[in-house]
Amino acid sequence: MVGGVETVSRPVCRSIRTIPSRETLFFPALLSLLLGVLLFGAGAPAARAQQTGVSVDSSRQLFSVMCALHAAGYESNVSSTGFHPVRTRLREVLLRKKGPATDAMREFYRNHEVADSSATLARYVSFALVTGLPPGFKFIVSRDELPPEVLALEGFNEVLAKFDREAGIEELWRSVQFEYDREIRRFSAPVANIVFLVNGYLRELPKPRIGRSFAVIVEPLIGGKTSSRSVGDRYAIMLSPGSELPLDDIRHAYLHYLLDPLPLRFKAATNSKRIFLNYAARAPRLPAEFKDDFDALLTECLVKAVELRLSKPSPEKLAAEIDAAEASGFVLVRALHRELLRSFDQSEPPMNMYFPDLLRGISLGEEGKRLETVQFAPAEVAPAAEPNAEVSELDAWIIEGDRSIAAQDGVTAGATFERILSKYPGQPRALYGLAVSLVLRREVDKAKEIFLGLVSATSAAPQTSEKKPPFVVAWSHVHLGRIYDLEQNRELALSEYRAALAVEGAPDAARIAARRGIDKGSQPSKNEGVPQRP
Repeated sequence: MVGGVETVSRPVCRSIRTIPSRETLFFPALLSLLLGVLLFGAGAPAARAQQTGVSVDSSRQLFSVMCALHAAGYESNVSSTGFHPVRTRLREVLLRKKGPATDAMREFYRNHEVADSSATLARYVSFALVTGLPPGFKFIVSRDELPPEVLALEGFNEVLAKFDREAGIEELWRSVQFEYDREIRRFSAPVANIVFLVNGYLRELPKPRIGRSFAVIVEPLIGGKTSSRSVGDRYAIMLSPGSELPLDDIRHAYLHYLLDPLPLRFKAATNSKRIFLNYAARAPRLPAEFKDDFDALLTECLVKAVELRLSKPSPEKLAAEIDAAEASGFVLVRALHRELLRSFDQSEPPMNMYFPDLLRGISLGEEGKRLETVQFAPAEVAPAAEPNAEVSELDAWIIEGDRSIAAQDGVTAGATFERILSKYPGQPRALYGLAVSLVLRREVDKAKEIFLGLVSATSAAPQTSEKKPPFVVAWSHVHLGRIYDLEQNRELALSEYRAALAVEGAPDAARIAARRGIDKGSQPSKNEGVPQRP
């Protein structure tokens, strides 16, 4: 837990059977005052944070990381109009920094930058969550617990430590702390209000637990982006204060903090509904992290359902919100919202005890029959190609093979990729597709041989000079890890999953699959198939 101003403790009302009306939820000044007294309490921030596990904070680590990014030119081409005054002032100071450590940091940033600035930022924000204070910036979790995006920043600890000293970041930190404290105070009552309402609806009285925490981290240098992260039991949402506070994002993150443990705690009830993953995985818009992780899918659906109960939209908007969620693959939102309204709101136990009953109210037969007829939304359309651009013969054939893989047709996919290799020997994407088709056909030994060749640095086919794309190498490592898991060779499996995480430029879906392999091993269901190709 980083130092700052702590916010939460417990709801005043222990049992709430229905959602309070808007009039009872928001009586402005008096409610804020009561929340400040009842929820914040008195005493030192560190002591209060230890008691409650929920805080509004600043982070010296995140401040250093953001200073490094701005000194390296992060969003230096973006107009400062609308910037927080701290960001406007410090960006100019940081861009003028000079010295060997600053040069090394800028080179590191250039070598690890990705096209999407949000993806670049996400890596460094995650790094700040799992690193300790200066001067060393040592990781506070084991290497196996590091998020995939942090593993891509190998060596940044030392680079950041040297930059922090050379650039005088400690002095800058002291110069702006009063402004951070002012913003923290501005967040405190709204965050306490969120905690009050969420805890009240779920009838939760969160008990302090060593190592489990939820922090709202205020950082003006992060700009207009909001980033939610969790590592083990440490949850944080990092954001920049603006004229409007991102209260919906904070509520969403806090709901995950409360609800994420439930599927693991009630495994039998969760597993009884796992078949719904088969419906969700068919949705083109469902993010990759949910396609083969039912626990994550279930929690996200429950969070969305609770948000709808708390926000109480009009009947028309409610129907539209549920339809949109379902069309994107969140197939349990409708049923969970119905069960919240029909049973949980009328019951006594808190959600951390009622969860199995909530799931038991969902009929596999009725919901499954309904979901068979659901029309999922198509995938987001990629930017159109140039009018005169033509798809090459090679690309057209690879697209054809990929479609067969998506349809779980290993025979047709294999024939397509073999045709490609007969004309383009050694083509990495075709070799990868052929290996996946062999997995679908249960010819695992042949697939394993191809995957081993694709991950070997010395196995470049003499017939082609094409570089192996990162997604091919990363996913090949993941497949090898799963094969070794099925062979009950856990040590080799773990080495392959870790190798996938270390591939520079690996897609997030492959990193998520590798992280899941490390955490849970390979446990494919009969309908799970193989990972979606990027």
